[in-house]
Amino acid sequence: MDHVDAAKDIAEFLTSRRSKVTPEQVGLPSYGPRRVKGLRREEIASLAGVSVEYYKRLERGNAAGASEAVLEALARALQLDDAERAHLHDLARAANPVAPKPRRPTQRVRPVVQRIVDAMTTPAIVRNSRVDYLSSNALGRALYAPVFDSREQPANSARFTFLDPAAQDFYADWERTAKDLVAHLRSEAGRNPYDKNLSDLVGELSTRSPEFRTWWAAHNVRYHQTGTKRLHHPVVGDLELSYEVMELSADSGLTVSVYSAEPGSRSQQALDLLASWTATPAAT
Repeated sequence: MDHVDAAKDIAEFLTSRRSKVTPEQVGLPSYGPRRVKGLRREEIASLAGVSVEYYKRLERGNAAGASEAVLEALARALQLDDAERAHLHDLARAANPVAPKPRRPTQRVRPVVQRIVDAMTTPAIVRNSRVDYLSSNALGRALYAPVFDSREQPANSARFTFLDPAAQDFYADWERTAKDLVAHLRSEAGRNPYDKNLSDLVGELSTRSPEFRTWWAAHNVRYHQTGTKRLHHPVVGDLELSYEVMELSADSGLTVSVYSAEPGSRSQQALDLLASWTATPAAT
């Protein structure tokens, strides 16, 4: 597939969000059993201040010409969070008959970025928006050795998570990690529907992983910029690390993920051990 089907995606996204909102959440009376899960089309249209026919047209995937004001009204009616609201706007832009210019995610890590990453004392990974692992410092590579050394290449977070059995040992919260990745890729597909490499990756994962296929169909999206990772490292054992994802504003789609442990914790001791093991020539 060359690009995401924007009309199909906006139709499925609106339907899936509508099914999640209950009448009680929006202050509507609920009389007896309802044939549909969540709100009816008529109710969403009323809450958003648009005609039922107009909303039905949107839910059939015809979002051409939808104004910012209408999209914002829909976002409020559907109680979308920030990531979902941004995704709705991205999908509406992609559905516009005037095709946007493809935005090509950066594939190269500039030497100055690599020098900065190498100077960091904590693990650092450079990724693009498709979660390809483009570069790292030595400690970052050691921490994520199962991904860099995976039989599933080129090294990519989603490819490793869904296609390499080692991922279920490496990630203590495998299902949460996997769902977060799907939600990230779903957001990215809406933002950049003409990225052929992303479409190819989604196609590969959909073909080879039933879990990916199921969660992709849920149309969940979310921001993935900070949090906690629980890893079971093959050399130093269990780690609980905080991470921050920082965008490189000069490089489209590139981010640096930096990991740290609580000072004095078992995880910090494990990271220190990994750092000394990485610095030992015999380890190479």
